[in-house]
Amino acid sequence: MTPEELVRDHTIYSCVMGSRAFGLATEGSDTDRRGVFLAPTPLFWRFDKPPTHVDGPAEEQFSWELERFCELALRANPNILECLHSPVVERIDDTGRELLSLREAFLSRQVHQTFVRYALGQRKKLDADMRQYGAPRWKHAMHLLRLLTSCRDLLRTGRLALDVGPDRERLLAVKHGEVSWPEVDSWMTRLSEEADRAALTTPLPSEPDRPRVEAFLLRTRRASAAG
Repeated sequence: MTPEELVRDHTIYSCVMGSRAFGLATEGSDTDRRGVFLAPTPLFWRFDKPPTHVDGPAEEQFSWELERFCELALRANPNILECLHSPVVERIDDTGRELLSLREAFLSRQVHQTFVRYALGQRKKLDADMRQYGAPRWKHAMHLLRLLTSCRDLLRTGRLALDVGPDRERLLAVKHGEVSWPEVDSWMTRLSEEADRAALTTPLPSEPDRPRVEAFLLRTRRASAAG
């Protein structure tokens, strides 16, 4: 079975991510598609295992095999957690619906470390741009601000929301280079500090519910093997 066939015939969940999911889409925005496929259990009985992810077959499309997706979600990978909360779902079956019902099982206080660590990596790239070019890549700055806001609000409320809501126009102004770098820099610093404070009182549990997720994975593997 080819990787393309796995995505075509065995996708359990697919959604739109990027600006279209965040409420930041403009006329020229791409449509980024992300998905999860369930490789038939008998494929794992061979020496050559099914792929953990597939790039394509369409442009701007990327999919993960269910087990790999769950592993990354349990590690609080920001991109994976956001996939589970996309407001634009294009394809879903019963297994996909059960996966979405586990959203809260993946959330824990680990998001503070993973989101902030990812943000720091992106911040270093922006600082490098400033040193080399005298200006950051404004689109990247916009998305970093969005991520930091999402992290802060997740820690405060225990819920992950993707749409930027009332921040849309201000964030788009950043994307278009209409906000000064010192102002953007100050905004990033404030959001990071607010996230740190929110982490001290967050309603999120200390660890994700790994047993619940593993039980779901075992059920799906058994069902696939049986039928």
